[in-house]
Amino acid sequence: MAEWLYEDGIGEQRAALVVGGEIVATRIAWETDGPRAGAVIPGRLAERHAGGRRGLIRLDGGGEALVEPIPSGIAEGARVHAEIVREAIAEAGRPKPARARLSEEPARPGPTLVEQLTATGIAVRPLLAYEPDALEAAGWSELLAEAATGEIAFPGGALRLSPTPAMTLFDVDGGLPPVELARAGAAAAARAVLRLDIGGSIGIDLPTFTGKAERQSVAEIIDAILPQPFERTAVNGFGFLQIVRRRVRASLPERLRADPAGAAARALLRRAERTPGAGQRLLVAAPAVIAAIAPGWVSALAARIGAPVALQAEPGRPISAGHVQAEHP
Repeated sequence: MAEWLYEDGIGEQRAALVVGGEIVATRIAWETDGPRAGAVIPGRLAERHAGGRRGLIRLDGGGEALVEPIPSGIAEGARVHAEIVREAIAEAGRPKPARARLSEEPARPGPTLVEQLTATGIAVRPLLAYEPDALEAAGWSELLAEAATGEIAFPGGALRLSPTPAMTLFDVDGGLPPVELARAGAAAAARAVLRLDIGGSIGIDLPTFTGKAERQSVAEIIDAILPQPFERTAVNGFGFLQIVRRRVRASLPERLRADPAGAAARALLRRAERTPGAGQRLLVAAPAVIAAIAPGWVSALAARIGAPVALQAEPGRPISAGHVQAEHP
């Protein structure tokens, strides 16, 4: 049976679609995220770009959004409403602002993560910290490691995932014969697209092999795994296939790589909620991780576990190697 496992974590809401005990899709929302897709926000048209069809809106409450199309009768400085169609995406050096379209609808927030999950029509099961860790049992930590490192193993080979500003790339490698490796790698990449919530332009670099029928059979594997809507090319003679999916938010790899310390801080808080024992909880982590823990998160953790919380920065400790110690185990 398929169900969404949902956690209202500290600084983060997280969900995983689990089928047969395995995670097949994920969704994550951070409290530091900007406006959600579907929100309608008042703002002011700050710029019209060359050609006049595109421009930049400064949103009430802070933030900006690229908007297209802009009718010719709307001048710079005009008050408008903008519907967010793609959320802002953090990238090293040049974050991508949200994308929007003009709207005549009244202002509204975008759907929350729970509302998004409910809209799928699949059952949603909220998880509590004192219950057995159903997310971890389904492979949550392994999923985060895949997203952070880009290393994804499958029987007979491995994927190397590389997010770039233009597209997300999968390189397929392994010891199987070329056609078998291409089929296994295509299936693994398609499953990773769903598991890691990847949208936009996606490239899969398969081993080179000959035969039109064989290349078509590999493409059909993608079709069988990825739900519509999406577009794809055929597998070309060099073993490359491109997929384009609707993109409304940052993928899990983009999110974790844009703020690794923040992601590690949220994971550490999740662990602290589930650490057994009594008395003070001591959270030990790299200085960057400790610095990423907001004061409000500390008080929220203390309220949830009914015990005081202390933080300890340990220079030289890897970002992913934080741990939690209870005063009375």
